[in-house]
Amino acid sequence: MLGLADSITVALFDLDGVLTDTASVHMTAWREAFNEFLASAVDDNGNKPAPFTPADYLAHVDGRPREDGITSFLSARHITADQATIARLAEDKNKRFLAILDRDGVTVFPDAEAYLRAARDAGLGIAVVTSSKNGGPVLEAAGLTKYIEQRVDGNVIAERGLAGKPAPDSFLLGAELMGVGPAAAAVFEDAVSGVAAGSAGDFAAVVGVDRTAGAGSEPSKHAKALAGAGATVVVTTLDDLRTGATGPTEGAPQ
Repeated sequence: MLGLADSITVALFDLDGVLTDTASVHMTAWREAFNEFLASAVDDNGNKPAPFTPADYLAHVDGRPREDGITSFLSARHITADQATIARLAEDKNKRFLAILDRDGVTVFPDAEAYLRAARDAGLGIAVVTSSKNGGPVLEAAGLTKYIEQRVDGNVIAERGLAGKPAPDSFLLGAELMGVGPAAAAVFEDAVSGVAAGSAGDFAAVVGVDRTAGAGSEPSKHAKALAGAGATVVVTTLDDLRTGATGPTEGAPQ
């Protein structure tokens, strides 16, 4: 009752926005860091850049390694930044993220823990593949480590010199560490860049998780973007996989 083909033996989960509600914490930290920087910045044409918005988070930052997200967003604002500036922004964002995390804790999506439990009970291997360098602390704070057999996070990506999402490298490593190839693994992602990574890796299933819209609503703009990036199925919660309430892609795992 997992909504996956019998040939799939491993599930590779993104963390922020799929298992935990830390995507909202990341977005808040990014908004604060970027908008403080933009307040005294001008773009390459001498114009005042527009503030960072939730739409910018989804388009440029969500799912990407920290420095890649900074480069993508600043490029969209026509701002050329040196490596020292990028490093300062990355450090500022991370300090803000950790401060919010320490203050508010970690919220686990109930449907996510229920799905992890069901997947474990069904004998699926479970790994987390996240661009975040805070993957370990988040999993510990969320109480989810008991489900996770392998973790590929931003630290592992940097140490191994892997290309970040939307390249498939991190997911391919996750599958390798679990002892399978892409044909035996399913990817679970809420970010367009992550779905694109799963699609590029030719995984058996790429589940797009759209938490921007409530269950039963019309497909959101983000759901359509996930489908366009290569999701084989899009759900609003992981419960939808177990009940068959999926859409809006052409096909879905059986």
